[in-house]
Amino acid sequence: MNKNVKTTTVMLALTGILLTACSSNEKKAETTTVVTPIEVKLSMPNAATQNALSLGGQIEAVQSANISTRVMGYITSMRVKVGDHVSQGQLLATISNQDILAKRAQADAMIAEAEAALRNAQKDYDRFTALYQQQSASAKELDNVTLQYNAAKSRVDAAKQMRNEVNAMLAYTNLTAPFSGVVTQKMADAGSMANPGMPLLTIEKSGSFQVSIAVPESQINYVKMGNVVPLYIQAINKSIKGTITQISESAQYTGGQYMVKVAIPENEKAGLYAGMYVTAQLPIKGNVAVVNTGSDAVMVPVSAIVTKDELTGLYTVSANHTALLRWVRLGKQMGNEVEVLSGLSKDEPFILSANGKLADGVPVKEMK
Repeated sequence: MNKNVKTTTVMLALTGILLTACSSNEKKAETTTVVTPIEVKLSMPNAATQNALSLGGQIEAVQSANISTRVMGYITSMRVKVGDHVSQGQLLATISNQDILAKRAQADAMIAEAEAALRNAQKDYDRFTALYQQQSASAKELDNVTLQYNAAKSRVDAAKQMRNEVNAMLAYTNLTAPFSGVVTQKMADAGSMANPGMPLLTIEKSGSFQVSIAVPESQINYVKMGNVVPLYIQAINKSIKGTITQISESAQYTGGQYMVKVAIPENEKAGLYAGMYVTAQLPIKGNVAVVNTGSDAVMVPVSAIVTKDELTGLYTVSANHTALLRWVRLGKQMGNEVEVLSGLSKDEPFILSANGKLADGVPVKEMK
């Protein structure tokens, strides 16, 4: 028994020595392994927006019209309501027109009277023309008859033009749509008094939108026609790209602000409504180091954001030159950039891209 115990004790001791030797060898191997740093590209917040103006704008219809009338009268019927889609030429509203109809009846009577007088003058003219050719009437008599005939024709023309004027006024009692679109405002109902020039309805061309942006006079020279503009509509959390199609050359009635129009592509108009507010990143051209956009927001590219479960973060570089995952809280997205509300300061660099898979504590070095 004692001999077996001694044998077991010796074997356990030898096993311990071997394990210790193996562990020592593994530690030596680990200490001699060299980890190659991952090359990374660093960037500063707002680096992509240094060459852009961050401005607010509003979606509006490319074509809109205020429907009004040139006559005074009670609105007898209102055929549409807000939100209705209308076609070009569709009847929208009618205004009382009894007085205009009476004037047209008078004009018709004047035309009938003038035409009867013209027919009588025509007969006299034809008769005296024949007599003059037979030398049975003097030239003076023919001149008088010719004058009466021309006067009768003028009275017919005057009466017809009066009827045209009445018909034109009558047309303003039947208000029709000048183009196909949607009714966005209704300022009066049936029974209300319509006055000349008073808007009754507003129609906007449906499915045709643009963004109107006011650019300060100190920065309007940097905005160029045809530039692509990233747009962010916060109401529907949508980012699209438009194109500058119009730059106003006058700020006389806009308080030093120049209006810039940005067209929205046809395939991006789903879900948009006139009046929605937009944040636009207007690209600028010129040798400008820093542009004051009037905003202290910390903006980073969306591609730099790391998502894990419900957490969002990005990688920074520690003092030991290793990757450090920093959790951040994000705000609104504008185009290809997103606002960082907390977790990163505006003067703190972050890793934009890497030539390898990043993880906490992995050695990194900046690309040359």
